[in-house]
Amino acid sequence: MNEQARQVIAETLMFEVADPRLSMITITGCEVSFDRSACNVYYTCTPDSYEETQEALKKASGHIRSILAKKLSWRTSPELRFFIDKSVDEAERIARALEVERTRAPYVESEEGE
Repeated sequence: MNEQARQVIAETLMFEVADPRLSMITITGCEVSFDRSACNVYYTCTPDSYEETQEALKKASGHIRSILAKKLSWRTSPELRFFIDKSVDEAERIARALEVERTRAPYVESEEGE
């Protein structure tokens, strides 16, 4: 269920929502409640567009929800709740820190084989 919802929402944003604020968004995951009454949607975008993306998602949620209901043929259409997934930002921050550390302190091979 979660992957089905993620795929439909991502496709809907890509092909059926014309808001340019949603052009650079990635749906990273969905959690559909057991009774399908709610769906937490996790997304990532550029950090400088968090606020405007959240506004655009709120505005488009009714349209996304109706398309989700049609494409999945569920008895109920879940309420969509959007959350920023900052794990991608965190991974990039860690990668940058590791790169800085790597250039600062050259790699020294261990002397285990001697």
